[in-house]
Amino acid sequence: MKFIIKVLSLSVVTFFCACAYQESPKNDWIPMFNGKNLDGWTVKIHHHNVGDNYGDTFRVENGLLRVNYDKYDNFDNRFAHLYFDQPFANFHLTLAYRFYGEFMHDAPHYAERNSGVMYYSQAPNSILKEQDWPISVEMQFLADLGDGKPRPTGNMCSPGTDIEYKGAIYDEHCLESSSSTIPVDDWVRAELIVQDGMVTHIINDEVVLQYTQPKMGGRFIKGYDPKMWIPGKSLTSGYIALQSEGHPIEFKDLMVKPLP
Repeated sequence: MKFIIKVLSLSVVTFFCACAYQESPKNDWIPMFNGKNLDGWTVKIHHHNVGDNYGDTFRVENGLLRVNYDKYDNFDNRFAHLYFDQPFANFHLTLAYRFYGEFMHDAPHYAERNSGVMYYSQAPNSILKEQDWPISVEMQFLADLGDGKPRPTGNMCSPGTDIEYKGAIYDEHCLESSSSTIPVDDWVRAELIVQDGMVTHIINDEVVLQYTQPKMGGRFIKGYDPKMWIPGKSLTSGYIALQSEGHPIEFKDLMVKPLP
């Protein structure tokens, strides 16, 4: 998503105990991706109907789940999301991602080496054809732009939602994590733990961001069904979706574990 606003100090990162969530048994991990096809996933692309995987945007190659634009003539704000078909309430998500290839020339500048995973999203079949973003919360993934400026990953962005941070509603669209800036070609292990209103972002085994109480609110969505957006309503379950914003990215090792 568009903006990164504040840097989170390491002292703040640890304001929740690492034991604030309870794991379920190891055999409860659910593989989300079979390495062969997109069975179990649903595509929704801006300007297109649910299920229309325009330009083969999301595809499987060499056992990886990839986002690619080699069949696009132009991007035309075709922000896209690939939804896992099972919703979750409390969960632990783990995956690995890596940016590759060339940025789409007409995509928004902020989307370069920018992607993410959405959670507590509305169902894909509730998203209108001209709705740009799902009502959801995002764990944002970024990579180094090579300009010498810090660009952490594992941030929070909030399309159509709000979160609470340090005991108050966070009034900006994105909240920056404490992670380091990661080179564009590196594989990154990302984890997202959501349990009873507490959210933890982990990058390469380090806690980089924590916040609470996701709910509907905020801004930065257009074209949605007004019945779907109820500001102030707590989000306690929803769908997980991988994002396409204009820069090729690949994913592997996608697993999710329901938590008590």
